[in-house]
Amino acid sequence: MKLHWSPRSPFVRKVMIAAHETGVIDRLDCVRTVAATTKPHLELMADNPLSKIPTLVRDDGAPLYDSVVICEYFDSLHDGARLFPVEPQARWTALRRHALGNGLIEMLLLWRGERLREHPAQVYLDTFAVKYEACVKALAAEAPALTATPFGIGHIAIGCALSYSDFRFAELDWRRDHARLADWYADFSQRSSVRATQFAEG
Repeated sequence: MKLHWSPRSPFVRKVMIAAHETGVIDRLDCVRTVAATTKPHLELMADNPLSKIPTLVRDDGAPLYDSVVICEYFDSLHDGARLFPVEPQARWTALRRHALGNGLIEMLLLWRGERLREHPAQVYLDTFAVKYEACVKALAAEAPALTATPFGIGHIAIGCALSYSDFRFAELDWRRDHARLADWYADFSQRSSVRATQFAEG
């Protein structure tokens, strides 16, 4: 399977962690792909007209895109513990956690984009800062339950969001006032799937 990939993308990292957790990592041909919002990538668009990564091209040539769709596809390819729980209550909890972590990633990307503009709008910067604090506070409240429930797609999204915050917004120091969340993240960071998928420039 071909995966349009980048070591800087938090959405790609979600997929790579899922690939390790589900045992499909050795089936992937990772193709370095730069997907910029200001420049369409014509080769990528042949597989995904949205020109976004990650994009997976399955062995039969059919594409899949959006990171959560790819993660769920990988989860269908193994017989181990599921990243997407089957039991309804557990599934809704996992999907809610995924939505929070994924939404935080999306917000961080928008925040970074605004910061990089020649003339960033202060109203947006201020709004992102307020939303960020609210998200981290919500994740901190979630930390005990994260520790108590089996590892899954919600854990992956939340972990990737926090690691992307470290990667691009280290000065925010989310650990400072959230020791239990920091403890959970420390455990998350020791998983082999997480250690194998570190962010990198380039």
